[in-house]
Amino acid sequence: MNPTRTDGGAGAVPRPVDPRLLVREQGFRGYLREFLRRLRGGELGSVPVVLGLIVIWVIFQLLNDRFLTPRNLSNLSVDIVGTGLIAVGVVFVLLIGEIDLSVGSVSGLAAAAFAVLNVHQGMAEWLAVMVAVLSGTAVGAVHGFFFARIGVPAFVVTLAGLLGWNGLMLYVLGTRGTINLDDEGLVARLTSLYFDDIAAAYGLAAVSVAIFFLSSCLGGLRRKTLGVPCRPLSEIAVRTGVLAVIAFAAAYTLNRFQGLPLALLIFLLVVVSLDLLLHRTPYGRKIFALGGGVEAARRAGINVVWVRISVFMVSGTMAAIGGLFLASRITSASQTSGSGMLLMMAIAAAVIGGTSLFGGRGSTWSALLGMLVIQSIASGMALLGIQTAVQFMITGSVLLAAVVIDSLSRRSQRAHGLV
Repeated sequence: MNPTRTDGGAGAVPRPVDPRLLVREQGFRGYLREFLRRLRGGELGSVPVVLGLIVIWVIFQLLNDRFLTPRNLSNLSVDIVGTGLIAVGVVFVLLIGEIDLSVGSVSGLAAAAFAVLNVHQGMAEWLAVMVAVLSGTAVGAVHGFFFARIGVPAFVVTLAGLLGWNGLMLYVLGTRGTINLDDEGLVARLTSLYFDDIAAAYGLAAVSVAIFFLSSCLGGLRRKTLGVPCRPLSEIAVRTGVLAVIAFAAAYTLNRFQGLPLALLIFLLVVVSLDLLLHRTPYGRKIFALGGGVEAARRAGINVVWVRISVFMVSGTMAAIGGLFLASRITSASQTSGSGMLLMMAIAAAVIGGTSLFGGRGSTWSALLGMLVIQSIASGMALLGIQTAVQFMITGSVLLAAVVIDSLSRRSQRAHGLV
């Protein structure tokens, strides 16, 4: 690895080098040094949550041999989708260093709006879905306007939204209480439809691996053309191999139960699409820039007001979509939709998965990993017959550990001049 440059002279302070410009030493020693450098610099990435997830799975499998069965893992993959989609929207807000406390109420409002429009007003399902999703977008725009244009703290705006939108949901439902959805309808089938042809799951795995390999090669060629250090082909091959093992193992497991769930397929497409939006587009770079510092982003010519409003619109939209999936899971919308621990679980999933509470760091994959941790704990506890109170205490402890790691990581990065 290239040495870190100094300003010259005895006792000169080392000047930090952009890690993207470092050339890693080849071979195992190079990987080890790169890992230690990232560890010292606080660039832990997804390593803590992945290790934690492995530990959780091993412990619950040792305590109950039904935990890693195809049935349980397949159900787990569907259970994470509703809250996971909401958590994806929360990631966007956290990236700019803010928080959205209204996502639970917005998800409940969207589910109630869809149920009333479709079941009681006779509106076509696809149109009711559009209205419900756009209602979440509009709610997000209102939050963003008061925050970015008027200057009201996001915490206060969304706290008011939590109460106000929950009240509107109760008003929309009226005295009906619970509205049951059509079991064979579009929304109900979002979480009940499985592609039982084994080619579906294996095909998805093969396409995912192929796209990853090609995009990695093309990205490497582009960086090489620009004279920027890039990953060698051997490393790309190793990464592709690891992804292939995970993808085909997941496909094999799903095919041993009912096949590939439609809900999981949609969730993965959303996660990948929005991750590309964040990391491969100018709009995404503006979000990260805003999370790194508002004044610096403004001086760089970024329209801070628009980016802030748009981020809350994304959060509201994802909350509405997540609410429809949660309604689909129980084929109904009720006065309890969006309430309870949903808000806390969505925020906890984003943070546990690796998105920083301080802004400027994270990805949509955080929502997926965080939900896998939370739902794995819930599933394991249910199999062991442990009461919900204990589950909340353990999940809270995991959340605290994630925040502590995030804080220590940020402190380490600051010490190394990386933030």
